[in-house]
Amino acid sequence: MSEAVREVNFDGLVGPTHNYAGLAHGNVASMRHGGLTANPREAALQGLDKMKSLMEAGYAQGVLPPQQRPDLGALRDLGFTGDDANVLARAAEEAPQLLRAVCSASSMWTANAATVTPSADAPDGRVHFTAANLQSSFHRYLEPRTTARVLAAMFHDSARFAHHPVLPATPAFSDEGAANHTRLSGAHGEPGVHLFVYGRQAFGGQHGPTRYPARQTLEASQAIARQHGLSDAQTVFAQQNPDAIDAGVFHNDVIAVGNGPVLLYHDMAFRDEDATLDALRARMSTPLIPVRVPSEAVSLEEAVSTYLFNSQLLSNPDGSMTLVVPGECQENETVWRTIQDLLLAGYNPISEVLVKDVKQSMRNGGGPACLRLRVALSSAERQALGGRVLLDEAVHGDLTAWVERHYRDRLAPEDLADPQLAQESLTALDELTQLLGIGAVYPFQLG
Repeated sequence: MSEAVREVNFDGLVGPTHNYAGLAHGNVASMRHGGLTANPREAALQGLDKMKSLMEAGYAQGVLPPQQRPDLGALRDLGFTGDDANVLARAAEEAPQLLRAVCSASSMWTANAATVTPSADAPDGRVHFTAANLQSSFHRYLEPRTTARVLAAMFHDSARFAHHPVLPATPAFSDEGAANHTRLSGAHGEPGVHLFVYGRQAFGGQHGPTRYPARQTLEASQAIARQHGLSDAQTVFAQQNPDAIDAGVFHNDVIAVGNGPVLLYHDMAFRDEDATLDALRARMSTPLIPVRVPSEAVSLEEAVSTYLFNSQLLSNPDGSMTLVVPGECQENETVWRTIQDLLLAGYNPISEVLVKDVKQSMRNGGGPACLRLRVALSSAERQALGGRVLLDEAVHGDLTAWVERHYRDRLAPEDLADPQLAQESLTALDELTQLLGIGAVYPFQLG
């Protein structure tokens, strides 16, 4: 791309303990596939293949490491004692749900890692990060401490990057990161408007979902905007449609995706669609291009099952955009026809669709957009990154070989109690920190 500022998609590496535990209440795919046997090696290689193909197509691609799992420190905090084998055995017998939680590889979905404000929008001219507290589920609540260390190691230059405290891990400030945040602008280096989508209001409340929990609060979104120095003129706060949450739309990025001036969304995405669009138009310096998919074309159930809106929308040098969709979209006749007739043939910049196989992730409820954290960076900011975290042929080759050395090709729920799995994961991550050059970001508490 010709512009100095480029959007870098930092994809999460799938961890060695990738499994189907069905932990995410409200995530239909996760619950449906709970208990199945997973293939961690295939999952990691599928993610790396997506990264490589986008890199080869000219998009800036980065990588975020997985977290240390199983988290035996968390089990010890909860009263399990003894050596590693005893801790795992007792957890498997007495609290198998906790064992599944501390083995989750959910950090692969780095759209939940943090909320990011690029330097073009920040008063101090730095890129701002707030790691998400993910307090709505125990297995994800374990992530923020390591996430914050990883981000600080990668974006370490304090003259260019600012890191803010994780919000209090209470229901009032429930924060799920960039999965509920979209930045709309002209080019990536131009000032933008930040759309924060929340599921409920903690203080003074509004009508919310009744079947599944709302994972993002208005108060959390407002706090992050304050941390990052964003003004009222730069922000729009919109409530997610409660009926969509109850249909399995646990994050806004399951029902809407934005890039540049384009907002691709389902007509059931927002509680007040017209007010949301009007507020965006009033604040954006570039005309908003809304691309609306009506329920008559794609039902909520189809949107959730195919993850049409959990796709990556990427800018091309000629002003066009590419939509990266999971293979499930092509397999659904209705959704695929909508992509061809409404998106590609419509009056909007979307000119190309790329189909990627990320089935191992999809079965746990995460599509292409879940797998990446978007960070707009200038050339100088990219050069200031710590470690080998920008993908190139050498990094991709090293990571592929690393996965093939260390990952199992079969992992069933009963395998999580195997102390050898814990040791394999520890060995792999120790090597990964050296491969990526990110330093001591893991606790490595095994004993």
